[in-house]
Amino acid sequence: MQPRNMSMSGVVDLAAVKAAGEAKQKAEQARAEAARTGRPTGGARLVYDVDEAGFQQDILQRSTEVPVVIDFWAEWCEPCKQLGPLLERLAGEYAGKFVLAKIDVDANQALFQQFGVQGIPAVFAVVAGQPIPLFQGAAPEAQIRQVLDQLVQAAEQQFGIVGAPVDPADAAPQEAAPEPAGPYDALLEAANQALDAGDLDGAVQAYKNVLSDDPANPEAKLGLAQAELLRRVRDLDPQEVRKAAAEAPGDVPAQIRAADLDLVGGHVEDAFGRLVDTVRRTAGEDREAARVRLLELFEVIGADDPRVISARTALARVLF
Repeated sequence: MQPRNMSMSGVVDLAAVKAAGEAKQKAEQARAEAARTGRPTGGARLVYDVDEAGFQQDILQRSTEVPVVIDFWAEWCEPCKQLGPLLERLAGEYAGKFVLAKIDVDANQALFQQFGVQGIPAVFAVVAGQPIPLFQGAAPEAQIRQVLDQLVQAAEQQFGIVGAPVDPADAAPQEAAPEPAGPYDALLEAANQALDAGDLDGAVQAYKNVLSDDPANPEAKLGLAQAELLRRVRDLDPQEVRKAAAEAPGDVPAQIRAADLDLVGGHVEDAFGRLVDTVRRTAGEDREAARVRLLELFEVIGADDPRVISARTALARVLF
């Protein structure tokens, strides 16, 4: 049986969670400015040109953090001149829920052929490294919005990829961003203290209290994921769990319990690999249970961790 004060040392540094939240807030402010002006601001590029040299970093790697929509266009293409500005405007309106990568097909024939584009304008998406054809031709704006909404929803539900959306209405430059309507610092400190003391039920409830008023609070989201993981493994016998998982590879609940223990023990790649393999081997409710638990473990580690990025790509390969 695991002790109540089981440590997460080596997995997540709670002291760094608050810093991550502050970094996320700065990124959201940059995205809000980009949405207001319609231009990229700082590192939060919503619309940018991509060539063959930048494909790996600007499309494949970035698609593990936010859906990347690709606009294949050419200077001589008249419909492209109508579709391109519309997509750029929508990228500003969606404010970080997706980014728009523009590829000039005349200058990047290899990419044009790699995606199997039959004609332009053509619009694809890449999510977790996987290409998804969206539409071809200058489609109506209502149809494009519907496709983008479905893309954003699928990226979040299937892979937990959400970008960092910002409401443009809250980004007016003349007004300072409002302070959170609640004593979040005190509540989060209480939650962290409960977690450190092994009061997992109290920590879970305290983090939920913050999230009930501030659903996007990054520190509370990470803290809740951590506390719930510790609570799940609190009464497990590691030897029995690992024995059951080894003897029954097809037993999804056993694999899920073993993955939880892997993560708590600091074996992050093992936990992710176990669940990706489980998703690959199963179907229906079993596959969904393994996929959802994998996304929950991503929350514990953090979206920017290279191990999470790699596992998202592996998950995409077995899902599609």
